[in-house]
Amino acid sequence: MLKVTDMYTAYGQSEALHGISFESNKNETVAIMGRNGMGKTTLFKSLMGVLPLKSGQILVDGQDVSKDESYRRVAKGIAYVPQGRMIFPTLTVEENIQTGLENAKHKQIPEEIYALFPVLWDMRRRKGGNLSGGQQQQLAIARALVTNPKVLLLDEPTEGIQPSIIKDIAKALNEIRKLREITIIVSEQVLSFAMDVADRLFVIEGGRLVHETARDQTDVKRIKSYLSV
Repeated sequence: MLKVTDMYTAYGQSEALHGISFESNKNETVAIMGRNGMGKTTLFKSLMGVLPLKSGQILVDGQDVSKDESYRRVAKGIAYVPQGRMIFPTLTVEENIQTGLENAKHKQIPEEIYALFPVLWDMRRRKGGNLSGGQQQQLAIARALVTNPKVLLLDEPTEGIQPSIIKDIAKALNEIRKLREITIIVSEQVLSFAMDVADRLFVIEGGRLVHETARDQTDVKRIKSYLSV
């Protein structure tokens, strides 16, 4: 469903990603683990078209999106929840979700969205800026989901969120995958969360993927050594 081949990205003269290659299947969740500054966000921005590729290829369900603008990638099936959530604080919860329906034929928010995130139904008339961090994260995921993506990119979804809500988000992601059979790529520093949601884990270090493991074969100690400063 997502195939990335030999991807290089640079900020000006400074190369940030050095030949990243990985693929992810339909109905699979992949976690990209790594410390701050190792390339997780750069990787996600490159997949989304926020940063242009220097070279390499990105295929979504067999379609090449490598040179597409971000909005075209959305049309071809990628949805992105950036780090820091980026919801609209002055819009209500309902209006925030509807921004994801801009180009949809039906402007109605699907019932399953509120079934996945009941708290959003309770707060649908409340301004996004008045929600807690965990609720805003659920809102950002809901907004991405209404675009009906094939691939959902989540950049550090647990950042600044309390442990009980992290569990809720993990549960919702597993539910989403079961319902929609989509591919989820999540970047993360919290190993317990990654182990709750991911089928496979990769470690990124210095803009390169340096380790890959299936969840049931994960050497927790080894992953932790990559994540410790």
